[in-house]
Amino acid sequence: MPDEQPYRAGFVSLVGRPNAGKSTLTNALVGSKVAITSSKPQTTRHAIRGIRTTEASQLILVDTPGLHRPRSLLGQRLNDLVRETLLSVDVIGFCMPSDQRVGPGDTFIARDLADLHQARRVPVVAIATKSDAVSRDRLAEHLVAIDQLGEWDAIIPCSATRGDQVEEVADLLASYLPESPQLYPADQVTDESTLVQIAELVREAALEGVRDELPHSLAVQVEEIVLRPDRPEDSPLSDVRVNVFVERPSQKAIIIGRGGSRLRDVGTEARQGIEELMGHRVHLDLHVKVAKDWQRDPKALDRLGF
Repeated sequence: MPDEQPYRAGFVSLVGRPNAGKSTLTNALVGSKVAITSSKPQTTRHAIRGIRTTEASQLILVDTPGLHRPRSLLGQRLNDLVRETLLSVDVIGFCMPSDQRVGPGDTFIARDLADLHQARRVPVVAIATKSDAVSRDRLAEHLVAIDQLGEWDAIIPCSATRGDQVEEVADLLASYLPESPQLYPADQVTDESTLVQIAELVREAALEGVRDELPHSLAVQVEEIVLRPDRPEDSPLSDVRVNVFVERPSQKAIIIGRGGSRLRDVGTEARQGIEELMGHRVHLDLHVKVAKDWQRDPKALDRLGF
């Protein structure tokens, strides 16, 4: 009988410029929604861990914010978070969307990864995301451009939304992990706290349909979760109070909408995800507050968890 393959487990960081499909790929690999997604750049602000466990390996996926040239203290802290994460992982997946040309942002990240590879010999797999969005010829051009950008341990195309080659990406990343027993229980899909997951669901709902400058100014914090004591055991209800912070009064007006219509839509959408997460009904109480220029205020960033 052939020798049984050793079990592999370890940490994988997906990096790339903003909106490169990292969060969507994380969710596809895990098979469950653990990272919020949006067409807006800089959606991810925390190094979210999604966990994919199979009989052969356990991938602990760290979905980092997009590396970018920072324009605020928040941007600098997000970049620092990415670089700190990269120093502690076993393999890196560098995501480059097939529907966009390889550009200066990719070159900026490739340079960072080359320095890291030289210092720590961390394997880097180049992933051409969103392969379903382009023709075969365009995808072939994109793969050639990726190859010319740097020295990668492997290059692979995939489509997380359509499911093309997602399993192959998982197997390829797992092949670079060290031999190790499982690091998390087999049924666990994330190590994010419930508070963080709720805040992220509210932020995801609030991001939809807003103008490009507003996503950067939006922060969400859960103030309290209280289980109502007067409810029957088989029909619990929690009151969830959440604060949404923006930087200017004009942004507050956008989030609330005419007569509160937009905030009601945000609450309806977010509540569905929160109820799914908590496993019972919730009453979601949203409050929009102005925290002037919080992205540039060290104390405000600390309070908001950055």
